[in-house]
Amino acid sequence: MADAPCEFDEHMIDPLAAVAESEEDAPSFSASQAALKEADCFLLAGRQGDIVGFADGFFCKDTRLLSRFVLQIGGRRPVLLGSALSSDHVYFEANLTNPGIAFADGGRLQQGSIHLNRKRFLRNERIFERITVTNYGDAPVDLPLAFQIAADFRDIFEVRGMTRRARGQLLPIRSGSHHIAFAYEGLDDNSRGLTLSFSQPVTVAGEGSEIHFGMHLPRGARRLLYIEAGAERTAPGRIRHRRHQAAAHRAMKMKRQSGASVQTSGPLFNEWLSRTRADIALLSTDLKTGLYPSAGIPWFSSPFGRDGIITALAILWLDPALARGVLRFLAATQAQEHDDFSEAEPGKILHETRQGEMAQTREVPFARYYGGVDTTPLFVHLAAEYARRTADDAFIDALWPALRSAISWIETKRAENPNGLVSYMRGTGLINQGWKDSPDAVFHADGTLAKGPISLVEVQGYAYLALTGMAEMAARRGEQEYHAKLLASAETLRQTVERCFWMPDKEFYALALDGDARQCAVRTTNAGHLLYSGLPSEQRGQALARAFDRSDFQTGWGLRTVAIGEARFNPLSYHNGSVWPHDTAICTVGITLYDQPDYAARALARLFEASFHFGKSVPELFCGFARVSGEGPVAYPVACAPQAWAAAAAFMLLKTTLGIEIDAPARDVRVVAPRLPAGIDQLTIKNLDICGAQLSIDFQRKDDQVACAVNRSGCSARPTLVYHLN
Repeated sequence: MADAPCEFDEHMIDPLAAVAESEEDAPSFSASQAALKEADCFLLAGRQGDIVGFADGFFCKDTRLLSRFVLQIGGRRPVLLGSALSSDHVYFEANLTNPGIAFADGGRLQQGSIHLNRKRFLRNERIFERITVTNYGDAPVDLPLAFQIAADFRDIFEVRGMTRRARGQLLPIRSGSHHIAFAYEGLDDNSRGLTLSFSQPVTVAGEGSEIHFGMHLPRGARRLLYIEAGAERTAPGRIRHRRHQAAAHRAMKMKRQSGASVQTSGPLFNEWLSRTRADIALLSTDLKTGLYPSAGIPWFSSPFGRDGIITALAILWLDPALARGVLRFLAATQAQEHDDFSEAEPGKILHETRQGEMAQTREVPFARYYGGVDTTPLFVHLAAEYARRTADDAFIDALWPALRSAISWIETKRAENPNGLVSYMRGTGLINQGWKDSPDAVFHADGTLAKGPISLVEVQGYAYLALTGMAEMAARRGEQEYHAKLLASAETLRQTVERCFWMPDKEFYALALDGDARQCAVRTTNAGHLLYSGLPSEQRGQALARAFDRSDFQTGWGLRTVAIGEARFNPLSYHNGSVWPHDTAICTVGITLYDQPDYAARALARLFEASFHFGKSVPELFCGFARVSGEGPVAYPVACAPQAWAAAAAFMLLKTTLGIEIDAPARDVRVVAPRLPAGIDQLTIKNLDICGAQLSIDFQRKDDQVACAVNRSGCSARPTLVYHLN
């Protein structure tokens, strides 16, 4: 394909339209309980375990392999009794029963006579499924079972709604007594295949669209069917199934055991924290550079720079290993040269990477895409926070060339801007290149869209954090001249932001400056990210913090991305009035920096309560309607779930609530003005590693106060004092 700039923006695809046009039983995947992931593959299905269309499917390397897989009894779908994921997210299980079925010979199967249990997991880029069928009826039955089946080999961007000018070739279907094989020859000259193997003989019908098999079930009898779906034909059976399931559990256990643990006096709160930790573990893939959290299922099951960094920042205090993996990967993929198609520039950090056919043929620029203006400063910020958390000087030494290059990119962008700000212009991919990257996310007070180059307010805060954090690391390395230069640059940026973005009439910071240096005079949570950076003056920061606690921002579940009353406000929109948990968490950290110490505990309680309306997994976003007594938050119908930074928001809020700060180079743990979540009277953090020392921190509610003890070999400290490890 040609490398000329394409008129494509991945957020211009309208998945809501696809929902409306899909068949009526297509699920709202944000509420699905059947998302599984392993390595570069994920599976999304409905609550019955069926793959029925729209976003459902078995995807590997950004290609949907299996696009339909629907179990039928006598030509009808079973009745769902219940389904769930295992607590460690390894397997999905559904319990089903038969509807009333009239057979061709005049016989009839009474509804509820048959119990079907579907149990499924992923391992080695393969689906493993076991179907247990039990006859509880009063007579033997010859049960006619079937699967409707299809493999469309569509790229993830096609599934999302993008139309392609041409596709590769579906190859003839091959089948045998125990298998059926599908194949596709892509325009990228890569062959992709999927073979379904069965533990008992099957009959292929409908030109490969149906699989039929029968089961004779005496009264009280139980039969097992094992199925595998992957690149190669196998011989499914009990031994293979159990061996691979045990390996899948072990692999997940290793990921979940990394870092410190949190236990509280609240069983439901413990369950929620366990679920959110499991969401992050599920999404994390063990790359050559270490663990990296994919952004979310289904649309963003791939490494994204910004998402990975924010997820790692949120969990850093408990588990630095994730940050180490994120930093290594992003340093390894840092741009080294200019490339207009991928929007790469020397020193710039990756926005996302894709492996699908459309990326490989350069129909879309996302094979390695660098169109994110904030990822580079966030990369440096994560490195500085990692250094402060771990004192891992050797790692920072290895990372130093990449960090210097990232700072050079930041300073180059500032030099190109008349006001000395970090800005962006749309290239081949995304129209908007901050975290709110939908096409209509940056606008003026009258609703007109801003024209570039655009300088987002939060990006200046991230750049300020990058400069000050880099200065701190430089000082530890003895680079005093560089340290002083960075601090001076940070101070210049701070003064520029205060001068250019503050709106005195609204006592708020503007969303952005457009290409004419005009303020986008809109109140949004972008300004809350500026609070997170600590850049605003005390007076302005406190005014902003108070504004976020008012009803035009606060829904009772979290913060609206755009305040009620602003142009383009829409609680049903993706970025202009919805609630994003990670956004609320970042804003909350900033709010607590400006003297609202109780805010974090309230925000944590709201997120905890909201999550139980979404099956205890925090979704990517939900609608920005005000909380109504007795009702839950309104779901955004195509929100990713699980989503890494949404899950990680719980741990960012918990750290802020507890008032924990770790300074590993000074070998200090500081706990200042701790709070506990509502309904929790006791909380313990175990196995918190500080420079090789294992700490336990206990929090206990006593009347209206929270007492704290930091223990290592019997030592302790009062909560507002530094606990020194030596």
